[in-house]
Amino acid sequence: MLLMKDIIREDDPVLRMVAQPVDLPLSKEDEQTLINIADYLGNSQDHEIATKYGLRPGVGLAAPQINISKQMLGILTYDEEGNDHQYLMINPKLVSYSDEMTYLPGGEGCLSVDRIVEGYVPRYKKVTVDTHLFDYETKEVKKTKLRLKNYVAIVFQHEYDHLKGIMFYDRINKDNPFAEIPNSTPISFASEKE
Repeated sequence: MLLMKDIIREDDPVLRMVAQPVDLPLSKEDEQTLINIADYLGNSQDHEIATKYGLRPGVGLAAPQINISKQMLGILTYDEEGNDHQYLMINPKLVSYSDEMTYLPGGEGCLSVDRIVEGYVPRYKKVTVDTHLFDYETKEVKKTKLRLKNYVAIVFQHEYDHLKGIMFYDRINKDNPFAEIPNSTPISFASEKE
């Protein structure tokens, strides 16, 4: 199982690389990477397991964060209506997004960043994603289009940035971290950070 020591930190050059596309069908190694990502997210949200192994809770994890520079990421969270969102994505592409923006008033956090970084991170309120999804149970891969909004869209964009070598704090206004973001409404239901 993945532990905090397996997650690389912000000064690691791998986090600044553009991740490579993943070949399909999946190799056993890439399949295992997706399983490891899913397991970490699930374990980190289980209070007993997280406490026992010292895991920081996460709602998203990208392959570059575990030192694998490939276009894979996982999301395990819920939306404002309480619906679960579980995705293991391969080669995701952001194909469209809303004009309307959003952000988390409390800022974003990252499993690869061991410090608090204050400031608003501007994100698109709605995104459309073309991706291949990996099914944890059946191990099948299916091409699909996802439409994500609000908090789940924020989580996706944070992880997608990792595939591009971008850290969340790169998007914070350096001169005024809490500057109002034009055409935006904040998402305030979520207490979790990446």
